[in-house]
Amino acid sequence: MLAGVAVLIVRVLRQFLDLPNRLPRWNKALSYIWAPMVALVLITAIFKVNGSALADAYWLIVLFTVAAVLVAVRDYRPARMLLLALAPFLLNKTVEFLLSDSDGSLPKEFDQVLDTTQGFAIIWLITFTIIARNLKKALEKERLLREEEEKAKRLIEAQNAELERLVAERTSALTFQAEELRTALTELRTTQAQLVQSEKMASLGELTAGIAHEIQNPLNFVNNFADVSVEMLTELREEQARPQRDPGLEAELLDDIAQNLQKIHHHGQRAASIVKGMLEHSRASTGERQPTNINHLADEYLRLAYQGLRAKDKSFNATLRDDFAPDLPLVEAIGPDLGRVLLNLFSNAFYAVRQRQLQGEAGYAPTVAVQTRQRGDQVEIRVRDNGLGIPEAVRQKIFQPFFTTKPSGEGTGLGLSLSYDIVTQGHSGTLTVTSKEGEFTEFLISLPIKQGS
Repeated sequence: MLAGVAVLIVRVLRQFLDLPNRLPRWNKALSYIWAPMVALVLITAIFKVNGSALADAYWLIVLFTVAAVLVAVRDYRPARMLLLALAPFLLNKTVEFLLSDSDGSLPKEFDQVLDTTQGFAIIWLITFTIIARNLKKALEKERLLREEEEKAKRLIEAQNAELERLVAERTSALTFQAEELRTALTELRTTQAQLVQSEKMASLGELTAGIAHEIQNPLNFVNNFADVSVEMLTELREEQARPQRDPGLEAELLDDIAQNLQKIHHHGQRAASIVKGMLEHSRASTGERQPTNINHLADEYLRLAYQGLRAKDKSFNATLRDDFAPDLPLVEAIGPDLGRVLLNLFSNAFYAVRQRQLQGEAGYAPTVAVQTRQRGDQVEIRVRDNGLGIPEAVRQKIFQPFFTTKPSGEGTGLGLSLSYDIVTQGHSGTLTVTSKEGEFTEFLISLPIKQGS
C-alpha cells in the first residue's frame, strides 16, 4: 500500500516538476522508489521486526527523497514553494519517528502535541501545495506567453528579413532603372541639343541665302554705276583732249559722275547695313535686352526671308506688304533672338504661299504681310499670309517640340517651338496663331515695351 502511494507521489512529482527534462538521473532513480519498501518487508520477515516502525521508516525515506528532489530543483519557484509546504510535515514525522517506541507507538505525553502539530502541518502542506500549483499555472502561462512572443518575434524577424530582401531587390531594380533613365536622359539631351543646333543652322542657312541675294542688288548697282562712271571719265578725257572743248558737256559729265558716285555710296551703305545685320545675327546672343527698333527688324528679316526662298526657287515671286506704325517706341529685346523668331515666321509664311501657288490655283497671288502696332504698354507684330492655312487639329500642336507639317527633310519641328520659348520665356510676351484652312494664317507676337511692365 505504502509503495503504491510512493509511486503515485513520484508520478505526480515528475509531472509537476518536469523531472525528465530538469533532473533526468533523479527521474530514473525515482523509478525504484518501491525498492526500500521491498527491503523493509524482507527485514520484517527475516528479523521479525515490528512492521509499523518499518512502515514509518519507509514513509520518512519517501519524504526525505521528495525533499531532496525539491532541493535539487530549488531554482524553480514552485519547487521552493513545495519545499516550504513539506518542511513542517517532514519535521513532524521526523520528530514522531524519533520519539516512537520500538513498537511504533508514541508516549502519551507527546501524542496530543504531535497530533496537533501534524494537523497544522497537513493544513500547511495542503495550503502551500495549492499555492505552488497556482504558481506553476501562472509560470506556465508566462512561459506560453513568452513562447508566443518569441514565436511572434521570430515571425516578425522573418518577415522583416523578407521585407529587407524585397526592398533590397526593389532598390537594386530601381537603381538600375534610374541609371537607364539617366543614360536615356543624357542621350535625349544630346539629341535635343543637336536638333536645336540643326534648327539654328537651318535658320542661319536661310538667312545667309537671303543675305546673299539681298546684297546682290546693291552690289549690282555699285558695279553698274562704277562702269558707267568709268565710261563718263573716258568721255570727259576725250573731250578735254580736243582742240575745241565744250564746257557745257564737261559740266554735264561731271554732274553725272557726281550723281553716280552718290548712288554708289548709297548702295554701298545698303550692302554694309546688310553685312552688319548678318554679323549681328550670327554673333552669339549675350542675353542682354537693348532698345530695339521693331519696324527696322521686321523689314530687314522680311526681305531676307523672301530672298532666301528665291535663292532656292528663282521662279517664285510674292507680294510683300508692310504696315509699320511710324511712332512705334523702341522695345527692350534681344535683337538676334527676336530676329530668329521673325525669320522663322516669315520663312513659314513664304513656304505656305509657295505651296498654295504650286497647286496651280487660278488668279492666286502669293502675299505676305507684316504689321506693327502699339497697344497700351505692348507692341504687336502681325505676320499674315494667304497660304494654305492650318487645320484646327494641327493648330493645337503647332508649338509642340518636333511637330511639323512639312515633309521629311524640310523641317525639324523645332522652329515654332523655339520661337514660342524665345517670345514667352525670353521676352515675357505671347505668341498666338489664327488661321482658316485654305485662306490665311496670321501669327501675333505681343511684347512688353519694357521688361516687367
